[in-house]
Parts: sequence; C-alpha cells; structure tokens
Amino acid sequence: MANVREEALLTRIAVQQDLSRDGVKTVLDALRRGNGMAQFSHPDFGGMSQWAPGMVMVGAMSNTGLKAKLDKVATELAAYLKDEPAPAASARSSSGGDHASGSADAWWPRGLGSPSTSGAQNAMRYAFFPDARRLAIDDHGALKLYDTGEHRISGVSQSQSTASTLTFTSQNGVVDLVDVKQIPMDVD
Repeated sequence: MANVREEALLTRIAVQQDLSRDGVKTVLDALRRGNGMAQFSHPDFGGMSQWAPGMVMVGAMSNTGLKAKLDKVATELAAYLKDEPAPAASARSSSGGDHASGSADAWWPRGLGSPSTSGAQNAMRYAFFPDARRLAIDDHGALKLYDTGEHRISGVSQSQSTASTLTFTSQNGVVDLVDVKQIPMDVD
C-alpha cells in the first residue's frame, strides 16, 4: 500500500493536469522500474510513451500539449522519487528469489547491480548494466543475458510487428540485438 504522501501527490497531479489518477500512477510505476526514466503505455498519453529528462515521446506524436503535460507529470514524480525511499520489498517478494536485487521491482539477476537504463513494452523488458557490460532481456518470461562489449547502451527501439525485435543505441550508433553475443546466465 502506497503511503499517504504518495496517494495525495498522485491525486493532486491528476487533478492539476486533468488526467486520470491511474495515468499518473502508471507514470510513477514506470519511473520506479526505469530508475528515473519511463517507458509505458496509457490512453491518457495516447498509448506508448517515453520520458527521460530532456526527452518526451507520446503516442500522439504531434500533440505538443500532451508532451508538455507528460513532461510536467514525470518531472514532478521523478523529483518525488529522489526524496522518497522505494516501497518495502516485502510487499512484492519473489518466491524463487533467483533474479531479485535490492529493488522490489527488479527482475534481473542481482549480481548485475542497478541498471543505468531499463524499460518494458508489451511482454518484453530490458535492463542495461554498464559496469558489468551486460544487457538483460526478459522476452515473454524467458530471461537472456548479453555481453555488450564496448557498447554503452543509451536507448532502445522495439518493432511493433508480430516478431518483436529490439535495437539499441550506443555511442557507436544503432546496435541490433542479433549483433550482441548472448551469454550463459552465470550471475546470481
């Protein structure tokens, strides 16, 4: 159960921005999963949307008013998350525990630490760990680990076809997932 301060914040932002409380909560949850960046889908923002400081994308791409609204919401929620500790892990403990880290929402192997970027779309999630040079991908419940070598992943794109494919942006340009070496799951 969220704390009283958080509940009041969600309600206040929803009223101020003329959004549903669920839409605001979706942004907050995405920011928590994405460590300060958000990738999510919600009708209040025209479907698939992304936010990071200085970057806003909404499903209705040409709707600048909606982009501004998301930027205001996400900026305020990101500031709140910097000051507020994460919710207790006991509320979302995993029975297996194989892929838990200190975060209640973590799905990746705990030995990788905290990702610099992470996100999700449909039934696919990703997280990049620059110190370990690893990329974790959960595709419909199948967890795979990749060695990113010299690539420092900073963005992701997912095709919307029946065969979902991921491409990543690094300091060297676009990197296709098929061009990154899959490695055994040897991390706790």
